[in-house]
Parts: sequence; structure tokens; C-alpha cells
Amino acid sequence: MRFTLHRRLTVPVAAAAVAALALSACSSGGGDGSSTKAEPGPVDLTFWSWAPNMDKVAALWNKDHPDIRVTVKKQASGDDLVTKTITAAKAGGAPDLVQVEYQALPTLVSNDVLADIGKQQGSVKSQFADGVWQQVTLGTDAVYAIPEDTGPLMFYYRQDLFSRYGLKVPATWDQFAETARTLHKKDPKKYLTTFSSNDPGLFAGLAQQAGAQWWTTSGDTWKVSLDDDATRKVADFWAGLVQEHAVDNQPMYTPAWNKALNDGTQLAWVSAVWAPGVFTTAAPDTKGKWAMAPLPQWSAGQSTTGSWGGSATGVTRNSKHADAAATFAAWLNTDPAAVQALVEQAGIYPAATSAQSGGALAKAPDFFPNQPDFYTRAAEIAAHTAPAAWGPNVNVAYSAFKDSFGKAAQDRSAFTPALTAVQQATLADMKKQGFSTEG
Repeated sequence: MRFTLHRRLTVPVAAAAVAALALSACSSGGGDGSSTKAEPGPVDLTFWSWAPNMDKVAALWNKDHPDIRVTVKKQASGDDLVTKTITAAKAGGAPDLVQVEYQALPTLVSNDVLADIGKQQGSVKSQFADGVWQQVTLGTDAVYAIPEDTGPLMFYYRQDLFSRYGLKVPATWDQFAETARTLHKKDPKKYLTTFSSNDPGLFAGLAQQAGAQWWTTSGDTWKVSLDDDATRKVADFWAGLVQEHAVDNQPMYTPAWNKALNDGTQLAWVSAVWAPGVFTTAAPDTKGKWAMAPLPQWSAGQSTTGSWGGSATGVTRNSKHADAAATFAAWLNTDPAAVQALVEQAGIYPAATSAQSGGALAKAPDFFPNQPDFYTRAAEIAAHTAPAAWGPNVNVAYSAFKDSFGKAAQDRSAFTPALTAVQQATLADMKKQGFSTEG
């Protein structure tokens, strides 16, 4: 099974007059606001989604629910969909349902796009890991979407090369660092992994595992803490390894990076559950040589992971059929037949814990024939996903990260000044947009 990579994390900020609304003021209570009472007769719902074959999944619903018909309209993901949805909502023409990345939820909520569907579907909370559910509630009692897919972080390593060099799978980050040093000392041409700045989602997940809370709210005020102690710990850890040359400093997803994975120059990769799909194209000659293990921990005995990517299904405040839309959103992401179809047709790793192993995921990814319990272990890891705290201008933070951390990584210099630059750029942008801020 090759999962779709929902890891492009981009959220544009809208005009200050609307964006200054704090999350606590945007709880709409089950789709009220610009919504009107449901019209009599059969219900037609429109669903904007970028996932492949989502129309085939919706067809299962339509077959059994002739009075509530869902039409899927394929969209681009990332900035395009968020901007298009906000624009449509302001004109009163947003779809009934929209697929949204977790990182984009605060932007859509602060722009008054998404309805609070907690009264209709808050009862499905038990079907998701606490850390995943928190991403659709934004730390409040409101429910702004139903989790669809998720990307728990894991540790991938070359079993054959670990054996050749006498390496053990690291259980802690201290052991990870020692493993990186040992390998590079034994063979200066080899690296355990690389620190890459071209996809901030990985760093965000690592900070999440360490306990980072980048954006939080208190009343009408946003607290911005991208340079909190947890994030500094993660930044200093990786900066030290880069400065020692214990890990490489080259970006991911380049021909050179693909070659390093394929020829054994890079022996490991901290990635998410969707990594097998990347290996298939980046390192085709290594099929059956990789294995997956839990993410190293900051303290021995812990079992926390972060996430890299994922999305949810939200109901817009423009919908005239919010109750029906919320019912479909819950069905899509919790009904066994629907979730199985999402895995098989749309290629997602489901957020619903009951669907993360067995059924459509009973067999390991084709790239991992040597690890038949791949999805059983993945489900155990995913159950301990730490909560993430997202804000309304993730795109600004990520852009600043690429610039500041990219330069620091290439120069092999300290990451703390880079982290400070990211914090300052993010906070300044929020103030510019009219948010009440602290940080």
C-alpha cells in the first residue's frame, strides 16, 4: 500500500478584519452563523477534496443514502485549496464539506469558514488518538472537523547495513547520536541520516514529540512560542550532530538524496508511516532491506511520537445542510467500509485507530516484505501521537524555517539564531495581520 503524502503544510493568512478573530470567539455551535435551516426534500452535498478516488468512496455512501447525495469535486491541496475555500466562504459559496490539513484548521476557523460540529459528531472522539483529536478541536470544546488521515513518525533503517557495521537500533535520542557518531567514524563516507530544511513538517513533528506548543490561545490572545524550550532542545540536538559531521546536511527529495538512500550512503531516515511509498521511487534497489522501529525517545521508557502530515474533513458554515454534512464526515472517517475504501482507493493511512491494522492493512507494504507486522507496529506507535498546536500563519513560519535553517545547516552553524529568526518572523506577521499576540 502506498499512501498519499499529505505533508505540504501551507496556510495563507486572510485580511486582518477577519483574521483577528480568536479561536474562542469562532465556536459556531453546530453549523450556525451563515448557515440556514435545511431545505426540505433530498439533500445534495458538495465535498472539496484532493485525495485520489474520493468520488469512489462517496459512491458507497450515495448507494445507501439516496436522500443525502455527496458530490466530490477534486481540488488541488495546500495554498490553493485553503485560499479558494476562504474566498468562496466570503462570497457565501463554500462547499458543504472540505478536506483540510490539520495545520490549516486555525486559518479556516479564524476566517469563520468551518462550523463547530461537536453537537452532532463529538461522540466519535473515542475512535481517535487523543493527540490527533486535539488537532481538530484546537484545544477547545468545539469540534471543527473529523480526523481523516495521519502521519505518525517512525525510525526507518537498513537492517543489512546496521548488521554489517554492528549498530543497534537506537531507543533514545542519545543513543541515536552515538550511533551516528559510531557509523561515521567507522566509515567517513556513510551517514546515519541527514538534517534537511526543505520540508519543515519533519522538524515540526520532532518538536511536537518533545512537547513543543508553538501556537496556543488564551481568550482573544495568541501566544507564539516557536522557540520554546522543547523546540530549542530539538534544534540544539540536530545542530550539534550537523556541526560534528555525524549526520549529513543535504536536503531531502533531491536526486543526490535518492542516490544516498539507494546506494547505502544514508542508512536511516526519520519519517512517517507513508515512507514506504517514497522508498519505492527513491531507493528501488533496496526493497526488503529496510525495517521500521519506533521513534527514539528523549527519556528511556517513553513511547511518544510526533506526526508529519495528515488531514481532516470539515463542514463549512455556508452549508445549508450542516447536520447531514457532519453525519457524512463522521461516516467517511469511522465507518469500517468507508475507512477501508479510503485506504484502498484514496491511499491514506487512516486516523481512526480501529482501522490502522488488519482489514485493508493486514498486509505489510510491498516494500517491506521482511516486516509482516508493519501496520500492527505502526498502529501501536500512532496511538501515542503527541498533540500539536497550530496557528493561523504556519506558511510564514515554514518559509522562515526554510530560509534560516537552510543557511544554518549548509554553514554547519548553530540553529538557535535560526530558531529565533523564525519566531520573530512569525510573531511580526501575526501582529501585522491584526492578531492580539503574546510571545
